[in-house]
This record gives sequence, C-alpha cells and structure tokens, in this order.
Amino acid sequence: EGTAGLGEGLQPPSSAPLQQASASARSFQLDYEHNCFRKDGVPFRYISGSIHYARVPRPAWRDRLLKMHMSGLSAVQVYVPWNYHETLPGVYDFTGNRDVEAFLDLTAELGLLVILRPGPYICAEWEMGGLPAWLLWKRDIILRSSDPAYLAAVDSWLHVLLPKIKPRLYQHGGNIISVQVENEYGSYYACDYGYLRHLLGSFRALLGSEVLLFTTDSTGAEELRCGTLQGLYATIDFGPGSNVTEAFGAQRHVEPKGPLVNSEYYTGWLDYWGEAHASSSVALVAQGLEDMLQLGASINMQSPFLQLTFPWPGADYKDQYKPVTTSYDYDAPLSEAGDPTEKLFAIRTVISKFQPLPVGPMPPATAKYAYGWVALRKVSACPEGCAAPAWHCSTAQHPSLSLQYADLLDVLDVLCPSGPIQSQFPLTFEAIKQAHGFVLYRTQLPRDVPDPATLGAPPHSVCDRSYVMLQKEYQGTLERDGQTTLHVTGRAGDTLDMLLENMGRISFGANVSDFKGLLGNLSLNSSLLSNWLIYPLAIDTAVQQGWPQTALPKSSSGGRAGPAFYTGTFETPGIAWDTFVKFPGWSKGLLWINGFNLGRYWTCRGPQQTLFVPGSVLHVGHPNNITVLELEGAPPTPLLLFLDQPLFNRTFRHSTLGTE
Repeated sequence: EGTAGLGEGLQPPSSAPLQQASASARSFQLDYEHNCFRKDGVPFRYISGSIHYARVPRPAWRDRLLKMHMSGLSAVQVYVPWNYHETLPGVYDFTGNRDVEAFLDLTAELGLLVILRPGPYICAEWEMGGLPAWLLWKRDIILRSSDPAYLAAVDSWLHVLLPKIKPRLYQHGGNIISVQVENEYGSYYACDYGYLRHLLGSFRALLGSEVLLFTTDSTGAEELRCGTLQGLYATIDFGPGSNVTEAFGAQRHVEPKGPLVNSEYYTGWLDYWGEAHASSSVALVAQGLEDMLQLGASINMQSPFLQLTFPWPGADYKDQYKPVTTSYDYDAPLSEAGDPTEKLFAIRTVISKFQPLPVGPMPPATAKYAYGWVALRKVSACPEGCAAPAWHCSTAQHPSLSLQYADLLDVLDVLCPSGPIQSQFPLTFEAIKQAHGFVLYRTQLPRDVPDPATLGAPPHSVCDRSYVMLQKEYQGTLERDGQTTLHVTGRAGDTLDMLLENMGRISFGANVSDFKGLLGNLSLNSSLLSNWLIYPLAIDTAVQQGWPQTALPKSSSGGRAGPAFYTGTFETPGIAWDTFVKFPGWSKGLLWINGFNLGRYWTCRGPQQTLFVPGSVLHVGHPNNITVLELEGAPPTPLLLFLDQPLFNRTFRHSTLGTE
C-alpha cells in the first residue's frame, strides 16, 4: 500500500514543457493511470489559495493577487456569490466591486490559474451561503434540492453567469482549469442526487464537455456518500493536525484513482461573535502543507487572503445560531489588510522545497495610519464661544466635533419613505421582500399595564435580535436562542416599537432556509399583540445617498439609550492610508464612512474590537463623513479612535460580560 495510491512519483511540473505547448493543444485533464492532473499533456500539481473578490475592495485586487503569486502559488480559488450579483429576481449587478470578469482577467494577467467555485451554494461564511434571500419569498421552497422552483431560479442564474465563464476556460485560451459544482453538499440534509445530476447537466450544457468539474466534501463517509456523483471528480477538505494519509484514504474510497486533492486546507478559521478569536499554529499549518506536497497532492489553502465581510456575513447553526463577525481575517497568511504574515513566509518556504518561487521581492504591507480621535456629539456640545455651527467645530484634542443627528424613531420618514405596511400579525423580512438590515415593527399597548407584565416571543422566533422601545424609551433586547422576554409597564395606546436586525442568514448547517424578523406572535402576559405597522428600513441606501450629512442638521431628543445615529467628520493629513477604527465605550451598531458600509461592531461581545477601513474609501483634501448607527447606547462622550493596527481578541461572555 504505502504511498503508491497516493500519487507516488508525481513531481511538480517544470515550466519548459508548458511553454512548448501550442494554443490548440491546451488541455487540463484527469490522469487516472498516473494519479495526477495533466496540463497540456504534462503531469501537473497545483498549489492554490482562496481569494474572495467580493471581500476585497477592487483597488486592492492587484496587490492581493500579486502577493499570492509571489508566495509561490500557481492558482487561486474563487467563489462567485449568487446573491451578490442577482440582487432581485432577474436584476443583475456586475459593476464595480462585483465585476467578476475584470477580476478573472486580472488573475490571468498576473499568470495565475483559477479554480472557480460558482455554487450555486458556496458557504464561504457568506450570507445564506451565497443563495439569494429572495428565494425565500416562496415560503415552502426546498433549497439545494430538486424543488422545481429552486431549480428554475438556479438555471436562470447559471444561464447568465456561465456564458461569462466559458471563454475564460483553459481549453478556450483562458486560465480557469476547473469548476466546482455545489459545495460540501454531503453536509446538507437533503442528499438529493437528482439535484446534483441536474447541476451536472446544466454545467456541461453551458460550459462544454471538456472542462474538469469537481465536488468538495469533508472526509466523513456519509458526507462523501451524499456529496459525490459519477461525472464529478470528488475532492476533500481538511485542516492542519489531521492524519494526511487517513484523510486522503477517505478520498480514495470514492475516487480509487486520480489526483489527490485537498480543496480547502484550513490555514486559519472564522470568528463568531462572543467567542475567542480563532488562530492556528504556524508550524502545524506548514507541516501539514509539506506532508501533503510530499504525497504529490494538489492543494488549495483556505485562505491566504480574506477580507471584511460587509455587508454579507453569514452564520453557522451548531446547536445554536452563531453569527460570523464582520472581519474575515481568519488568522490567514495574508491579513485582513493584505499584510504578509509569519504564516505566509512559512508557507512560502515549504513551497520552495517543491517548486521554484517567482523571482522578485514580496510586496510590502500596505501603509497604515492612526488618524486618532474623532468626536461625535449632539448640537449642544459646541465649545462655549464657538461661532461656527457645532457640526463644524474642531479642537486641538479631536479632529472633529459633530452632533447626534437623530434617534432612529425620529427619522422613519427618511428610512422608510414608502411608509409602513399594515398587518394584523407580524410578517417576516421575506414576506415584505426585505433582504438585509433592519425592519421596525410597531403596535400599541391594548390596555393599561400598571404592574410589570411579560412581553414575550415564542422560542427562536426573534430572528435575530430585537431592540425594544416603549414610548420611545429603550427597554432592552430580545435575542434568538437567548432572552425572549422583557417586563414592561405602560398605558393603553402607548407605542411599542421593536427594531429587528438580521445578523446574517445561516450559511452552513442543517438548513439554510433562515427566515428573518418576527417569526411568531408577540404576547403581553399571554395575550397576543395585533394590529402592527411594519417599516422596512432602507438605512444603507439613505446613507449611501448622503444622508444624514446632506440633511439639515437638527437636534434630537438625544441622550437616551436605544437606536440613534451619530455623525462626524475627519480630514486626513494629505494621505489616504488604511486604518482601523475602535469604538471605546460603544455597545453595538454599524459604521459608514463616506457612504461605504464598513460593517458591524459589537464591542460589548467581541472578539472583534476594530473595523478595517481601506484607504480607498477615504478622501484627501476634504472631510470624510462618518455615520454611526448605535443600537443600544453610545458612551456619554461619543468618540471613535482610528488606529494603525487591528484589535481582534477581546471576548465577553454573554451572561456575565466578563472578559474571557
């Protein structure tokens, strides 16, 4: 036995035979006899790393790809998130950061091969695993199955996407050597071979018979049983610390011959809110890589570069709902800001033992700048004697002072210009066709409540977090898999508001049909509350269009806890370098700079304490506008601190909020 079935004798290819291959002879194929890939007829093994173009600001694409190339990688693995491009049924966006064709062309320019992962489901810790939320408008749809409604949507999408891909296949002169069908399907409950056969037929019809199609699953027998299909080459995924021979033995059970492939070698791991920052040993990662390369395996590392998840973080479901942090730093070989790490250089050293490295230096870390403190204050905070409007005041201590613009409840006309939807009982986000963000649910107390009464929701029906106000006074939060009751007092007719937040649809777990909002009826001392006004809020759209900076500044009743907007400005000292913003004393909310949503902070839960700000979103020569939506309560003196390095690992436990 030994290594004979594990790719014995396979050597990394030299570049000379590849240069001699004519364009007409371009091919990328499986060689079952010699247990390897063949590129233009020559034995070939790839060493690849994942990069998510949707998580990297477009101005940084070239820098990140060049660093991956200089690390010794011959290929990159690229996810295509369906929901990032088909935002509504039949409405497509391939512009700007979503220009996947431009990204693929850049990989080709830099001499990198591509392993494409177009889904339709991708996981990737991305909202709903890349599936569009609008699929859930049909409430009984069965995702990732042979459900005709689901397949019709998939086929429609593939008929848009795959014709963009076909000219870029290696056989047609491009650099895409293989295409994955679905992703880790064996970990999904459906185990629907008809679905996989349908996808195989669609991919073949749209991409042709020559392209190498494959699947990826974990090494469990059940996962490989349900996730593989004849006609799709079966690859596996596992991380450092695994027994490499045993892991590839699992692949050999389903693919007795052919190349050994680890399609997701985990060089780090994701973070969940409320848990410690994930990290992995440099030595273990490097040793695992070397062990696999010794066996002649092809490897994709997950992930040499990942980036901020705005505004699309997903969630896992592992006995409970576990939302993913904004940052997708992943303890990866290239950091969130694209900086080479000790892990990257260790990987590069291992690769150099098996194939020549590109000539030239590794591009340096990007420039960072600590812009310092920025104050966000309400209009009365202008220093005494200041003649300028308060929102333009500045002091030697802080780059800018500004006002608290408004409590969220005071600006519903701006955030929901179409007005509320009336319903006897609460409706989900999907029922009112809201994909992301926030929805406000409003009703009135039906009677006087002089003594504390229990405001309650059925278990798991608050999806995912609710900020409760009574007569505009903040009462507290209700949370999925957490606190589902509050005690309130009030009078008949008092206004009850519940601001519901989507913290990210499940991207991996038993079922990705993750409906948002109030999924059940609320009760007051067991009496159902009815007659709701439901406001789908377009906060991101309003801020992108310049609100609140373009609005007339106005005082708010301010000072209370609960959801409120804060604004501020700062100017850069003639440079627009990357930076990290910290939220000292803030609770939970979102940050925009110059209309760009930089994601969610949750200081009081952690572990992430800073948000990455790419220099490409900053202005030079005129003020940068900051908007913060704080959901629970800002500090008495609302300050932001801009640093030149991130803070990832400070976690607070849910129950005691004691430092972990």
